[in-house]
Amino acid sequence: MNVIITGASRGIGKAVADIFAAHGHSLYICARNEEVLHKTVQELQGKYPGAKIKAKVRDLSRREDVENFGQWLLDNGMPIDILVNNAGSFLPGSIHNEPEGALEKMLAVNLLSAYHLTRKLLPVMMRQSDHRGWRGHIFSICSIASLQAYPNGGSYSISKYALRGFSDNLREELKQHLIKVTSVFPGAVHTDSWGDFDNSNRRIMEATDIAKMIFAAASLTPQACVESITIRPQLGDL
Repeated sequence: MNVIITGASRGIGKAVADIFAAHGHSLYICARNEEVLHKTVQELQGKYPGAKIKAKVRDLSRREDVENFGQWLLDNGMPIDILVNNAGSFLPGSIHNEPEGALEKMLAVNLLSAYHLTRKLLPVMMRQSDHRGWRGHIFSICSIASLQAYPNGGSYSISKYALRGFSDNLREELKQHLIKVTSVFPGAVHTDSWGDFDNSNRRIMEATDIAKMIFAAASLTPQACVESITIRPQLGDL
């Protein structure tokens, strides 16, 4: 299968890329940091020499980069089997005192990148052969911040609530087109967003935990669709 992953150079996106590459799937990935993306591609190809991995450096907070990445995917001419809308950004703060423009920044990355890329690819997905019994699968990496407000969530939480609404609407619209849609709601995951957080006591989850759940949901029979995945640390939210 062909697997498209945004924000794939680190964290959850990288873990998702790793598990699909390990099972022989072709990857089409992007991230905004050229050095880190190049390092990720080298690492994956070193682990899985036979894997097909194509990458583009794109900043999906910019509408033109989203369009360019989407067109590059279409120009490759391959079926679009799995799309993982993972690109995201986190700025802590409260609505009353966060920096001016925080909401616009969060919406651009956390919502609009998924919205515009999905719209770019959907016409092709809806026309694809359904000889397998389905025409594709779209995952959107939301957050538990999409489910419940929390202190210092601010515009990040607003943007993730919006992403949840986007994914829920997609699910209803695309049922009849045989395209699966899954919303993913991770709790605290040990990624770069946590800086130098000491996870030696395994208080929060690893990115591989999320990747394994996504891979499992993508591996079901055509007649089964996991609509949502909520996964939290064993000891609960921080």
